[in-house]
Amino acid sequence: MSTPAREALDRHATPWLLATALATTAPHVIHQPLWLSALAGVMLLWASWLWWKDERLPGRWLIVLLVGAGSAGILIEFRTLFGRDAGVAMLVMFMTMKLLELKSRRDAMVVVTLGYFLLLTHYFYSQSIPTGLWLLAAMWLVTATLIRLHGGPGNPMRATLSYAGLLCLQAIPFMLVLYLLFPRISGPLWGLPSDAHAGTTGLSDTMSPGSIAQLAQSADIAFRVRFDGAVPPKQKLYWRGPVMEQFDSTTWRPYEGRPPAPNLEIISPPIRYETTLEAHNQRWLLALDAPAELPSDFGLNSQLTVTKRQAITERQRFRLSASLDYRFNTAEDPAVLQRNLALPVGSNPDARALASQWRSNSAPEAIVSKALALFANEFTYTLRPPLLGRNGVDEFLFQTRRGFCEHYAAAFVVLMRNAGIPARVVGGYQGGEYNPLDGYLVVRQSDAHAWAEIWLDGQGWVRIDPTAAVSPSRIETGIADALPFGEPLPALVQWRSEWVRTLRYRWEAINNAWNQNILGYDPQRQRELLARLGLPDTDWRNLAIALGAACGLLVTGLMGWTLYQRPSHDPVTRLWHKALRHLARRQVNCAPWETPLDLARRVREQRPELAESFQPVVDAYLLARYGTDHSLKTLRDAVAQLRR
Repeated sequence: MSTPAREALDRHATPWLLATALATTAPHVIHQPLWLSALAGVMLLWASWLWWKDERLPGRWLIVLLVGAGSAGILIEFRTLFGRDAGVAMLVMFMTMKLLELKSRRDAMVVVTLGYFLLLTHYFYSQSIPTGLWLLAAMWLVTATLIRLHGGPGNPMRATLSYAGLLCLQAIPFMLVLYLLFPRISGPLWGLPSDAHAGTTGLSDTMSPGSIAQLAQSADIAFRVRFDGAVPPKQKLYWRGPVMEQFDSTTWRPYEGRPPAPNLEIISPPIRYETTLEAHNQRWLLALDAPAELPSDFGLNSQLTVTKRQAITERQRFRLSASLDYRFNTAEDPAVLQRNLALPVGSNPDARALASQWRSNSAPEAIVSKALALFANEFTYTLRPPLLGRNGVDEFLFQTRRGFCEHYAAAFVVLMRNAGIPARVVGGYQGGEYNPLDGYLVVRQSDAHAWAEIWLDGQGWVRIDPTAAVSPSRIETGIADALPFGEPLPALVQWRSEWVRTLRYRWEAINNAWNQNILGYDPQRQRELLARLGLPDTDWRNLAIALGAACGLLVTGLMGWTLYQRPSHDPVTRLWHKALRHLARRQVNCAPWETPLDLARRVREQRPELAESFQPVVDAYLLARYGTDHSLKTLRDAVAQLRR
């Protein structure tokens, strides 16, 4: 005899399985290669067509061939069958191909199990509110499918969905207890492979023509900032990243050595703020110039770049302070100054000739003024600059005159170095947009910026932003006002309608609350919560005890509620079942479908010694159930006589 797992699958259960496969795999379309998504879609449509036409499923040899071809394609695409992306691709392929061999309940259970696994994989790519809502709905559907597999075709769809929803609601208290009391660790709960952060985008540690312009076309949030006091003016908000000193005529790179500690003169009192930095897979923290107070695990070098030993691969929150008015020490290592004068031999001869002409009869301050005046004359600030060749600075200065901030910063530094003034490029972000609903300043990838620093005797390193000369509104009000409508800015940044801006503020405030309070529930916040609950000293053992106690109380409460909700039998039925138990103890088997009269007839035939005491019970039960004797005294006395 076949086991239940080998039972043939009910035909009307297949649509539930198809819906489960679609709900759990569809969001991966935006992360997986196009060919894999197309293959999964074909498999799903094929399985649906076979079910609709009640056609025979493909043979095992064809399934094996498809699995082999799909695995080979994944191996070629990702160069491995392991890791985040390759592993998720394998699960998607297995899910859709399993639909082509749905013959038994065991096959259906494999689809349901794969569905639950695929729900977890979506959090590898996104932990946003829409992702969470979609996965809750998908979990409801998968659970309903599991119920449908065991409930049979007689259960209506509405009852199945209601029962699944009730089970999910009952799990919410356990979810909250696990979320609050499960020991938190810094970083992911499990180790992720090296490709886990492959899609992370942000400011790079190199700069070439067009690199920042391309980044500025993204509306993704780089970080959020909340100041303890008033928000400083936008033109003072320079968020410092890598300082690039080495130039190969095309690309700027940071100095590969280890700069010493900074030597600054703080002019204005520091302002305090908290920054929530999105993962960018780099080592630097984009701090406000000039950092005065840092987290304990960060360091500050002489270039004012705040760095960490490990790359930042998850959203993190930091408390900092900064002084907006400061001055570098007027003494600098001659090797550093010499490094910031170096240029590739023979590159950009026209820029060298112009800078030599300025140098022959001008002081450094006058040279800076001439360079800024040059940019203010017939230059265009645009995200669509033309391509440049090897002598890109010459082409930009004397031919195209169209560029983004990296073009102006690079050209300015090249001019300064040719004029004998040490100079370097600084990458980072500038400005930000204040959200009045939650009090956070939002800095996007579109706020990415590059500026310059020059060395002046008696003043030290001085910030010069050449972009301000050609487009002052970029620094004062933001990139949306600096570029004309139609430039390839994200629509989210470019649209300036008041109602669109209000909707965006609301949505970003909700997202920020989700990030800060839900996703940002780290070990420190857990300790603070437990301290408020009267548990100031907690380690993993105490948390495990508290977690076990809380789950035990929840289980007890749920059991009590379930018992309370059980339907109560009426007194007549309880007395009748009591009589049946007396017969069972005397080896009389009472079938559930047997009527009282049939049971009495069988007792007379098989156990005549019990018939005399059992017949009054049957008569009293029929009278109480279908007659007018509602006192139950006769039935109760008859059952009592049966016990003797």
